[in-house]
Amino acid sequence: MKKALTAGLSVAAIASFAFAANSLDSNPNYKKLKNFKPKGVTNDQCLMCHKTQDPGIVADWQHSKHAKAGVGCVECHVVPKDYPTAFKAHPMQGSNWTVQIAVSSITCAKCHAKEVTEYLNSGHARGAAQWLISTDHKNKHGYLMTKLAYNYETLKGHNASYGESGKNLMKGIRTDGPVFTANEKNPRVSDLAVANICIQCHGTVVKLDKQGRPDATTWPSDGIGALYPDGGVSNCLSCHSRHKFSAAEARQPGACTNCHLGPDHPDKEVFESSVHGHIFETNEEDYKFDTGEQIPGKTVRAGTCFTCHMSGINGLNATHNVSLRLKWNLWAPASFLRTGGYETAGWAWWNKKEIIRGNAKAGNPQGPEAARAEMKKVCMACHEATFTNNYFQRVDAHVKVYNQYKAFATKMLKDLKAKGLMKSDVWSDPFFKLYYYLWHHEGRRMRQGAAMGSPDYAHWHGVFQVMQDIREMKDIYDYRMKLYKKYGKDALKHEVPMPVVTHE
Repeated sequence: MKKALTAGLSVAAIASFAFAANSLDSNPNYKKLKNFKPKGVTNDQCLMCHKTQDPGIVADWQHSKHAKAGVGCVECHVVPKDYPTAFKAHPMQGSNWTVQIAVSSITCAKCHAKEVTEYLNSGHARGAAQWLISTDHKNKHGYLMTKLAYNYETLKGHNASYGESGKNLMKGIRTDGPVFTANEKNPRVSDLAVANICIQCHGTVVKLDKQGRPDATTWPSDGIGALYPDGGVSNCLSCHSRHKFSAAEARQPGACTNCHLGPDHPDKEVFESSVHGHIFETNEEDYKFDTGEQIPGKTVRAGTCFTCHMSGINGLNATHNVSLRLKWNLWAPASFLRTGGYETAGWAWWNKKEIIRGNAKAGNPQGPEAARAEMKKVCMACHEATFTNNYFQRVDAHVKVYNQYKAFATKMLKDLKAKGLMKSDVWSDPFFKLYYYLWHHEGRRMRQGAAMGSPDYAHWHGVFQVMQDIREMKDIYDYRMKLYKKYGKDALKHEVPMPVVTHE
């Protein structure tokens, strides 16, 4: 039998994820929670303690639309005693209820089923599963992310693993200095450290102790794809902050740029350096984030992240599926067309004792051209057809040029691997580091800069650096091939390190 998704998580716990991602109704926990009627508990009982203990929480709730609508603590935190996230040690208990600390989107779906279903069919819902699911290396990207976070970045600290043996994940890590293996016998240190990096944006499997108290290594987690014991994916808090759950806050660009910034996907910087960002910065008072009325030509002059990817602009349906209007995947090592269909990986559902990866190409169910047609409709709220059509021809060309670079780089990498010309510790290998930067940093900037109208990121931070990566990789490749011709499989023993420029 394959190892469980995470150390300490049983097959029985994994089974609670065994529901199709695009259907809330297939999750018995959703049905149970939706029909649950607790006996003998009111919001006032909760507030008796929490007004004193957690005044900030109560104040946020009091200023929320939930409070005005009469939705309070009970509706979100009171669950059946046998519910998977039940906190059994809470001092208040009823005849048929207790409370939950780790609240997932299943609770939100009781009132917001449409929005949660849309979200579950988006690329966001894949956030944790795409890197945690690595059974048999079916998801090589996930396998490498797991190895990077738990073994390299946190100093060989995670001895167990996600669908892999600890020994397998530790292969190749340098042992010629104590720092490289400093946490080999301290997996808890590694787990807690990883909670500060990948997990904060991607999410992880939320683990509870026997009493239902969340473990510090996995919660609090506002990660977009956090996987909960009741089968829920995310808790909606990546965008809607706790207890106020403000839609206005979630529509602000800042809600997206908590994760979408930095060297690997600088969407914040791309937006700010675009004409759209400049107009927003100088006319922010015109944007009605509280009502969602962002209609270029009527209330605002340029779109934001929300306007383009989610709003009901120009006759489109508003959506929480942020992948719906995307023709290309621009984060992947090589861009692929989003072929449509629904995202299933986000649920990490368990079938035949194996973790099924699901469809990583979630997008418009009608296909990539339908997605592009929707995005063009967004643009044509402000721009006429020739402008819009010409713009996207240029975007597609930039993506294809990147894919050509990436294909050449991958061909060289495979050739070096086949001849044994790559170091076992890949993060000590100059060719591999350039290969990684080419797609994970420069290549993303190249593609996303073009797609969102930032000339500097499409060019100087993007394709110019991709071009340099390829040239330096080709130099290393040629040099190693010469050594291979002379020394065979012992070539790397005779390598004199070449100066390499990496581009941040």
